[in-house]
Amino acid sequence: MLPLMAFIDTHTHLYLQHFDNDREQVVHAALDRQVSIMLLPNIDRHSVGSLHLMCSQYPGICLPMMGLHPTSVKSDYADQMEVIEKNIETQHYVAVGEIGLDFYWDRTFAKEQEEVFRRQINLSLAYRLPVVIHSRNSADRIIEILKEWWHDRLTGVFHCFSGSPVQARQVTGMGFYLGIGGVLTFQRSGLEQVVRETPLEHLLLETDAPFLAPVPYRGKRNESAYLPLIAARLADVKGITVEEVAEITTANAKRLFKLDSSNH
Repeated sequence: MLPLMAFIDTHTHLYLQHFDNDREQVVHAALDRQVSIMLLPNIDRHSVGSLHLMCSQYPGICLPMMGLHPTSVKSDYADQMEVIEKNIETQHYVAVGEIGLDFYWDRTFAKEQEEVFRRQINLSLAYRLPVVIHSRNSADRIIEILKEWWHDRLTGVFHCFSGSPVQARQVTGMGFYLGIGGVLTFQRSGLEQVVRETPLEHLLLETDAPFLAPVPYRGKRNESAYLPLIAARLADVKGITVEEVAEITTANAKRLFKLDSSNH
């Protein structure tokens, strides 16, 4: 049973080395602030071991995803995908993620990123798992690609959504959720208008820890315990209570990721 007011951090990298010195305290700090479940997206083959270890240490609290992050798509992408596919075939995950396209840092492997993205969409359909999408400087192209499959049981979330209201309507119109994190607390982020116009039924909460800490921790290491700060800002923008935000976003996460009692 989840506590009366419970949050789900739908995107947090707590297995990374940023938390090696205080991981247990970080998890317990989150639990103390009603963050009852934390979903952990994979990055590449090098992160698989630490991801699995953390989920085994906190069963039912930390739940794993499996995927190849677009910025890890390099010349060895075929070997990377072999590891990802083998894991999805043999273990239980709540999603295929974190996957997508990233045209911000480097477009050298843009073609390969698209190939890997398509392969992982097919994995999600084969195993009936939602996709968790990274869309930095690439939302329009991702929307184009998703339209090829949108009628095909494909579902998921645009993690750390930073697009326009028009893109938000396109995304939610295909049945996808928007992941809302610490950027909502930044001045002039542009996210307020998106959040104001998007029904709460299409929103999920996330931290993306250790990155993108909300105000007043901006620029410092982010952690899942800060999720209620994001919820409070979302409640403020929507003109509703934090309890309503918790109730609806938690229900959204449980629905998308099939977080029933069989998961934990």
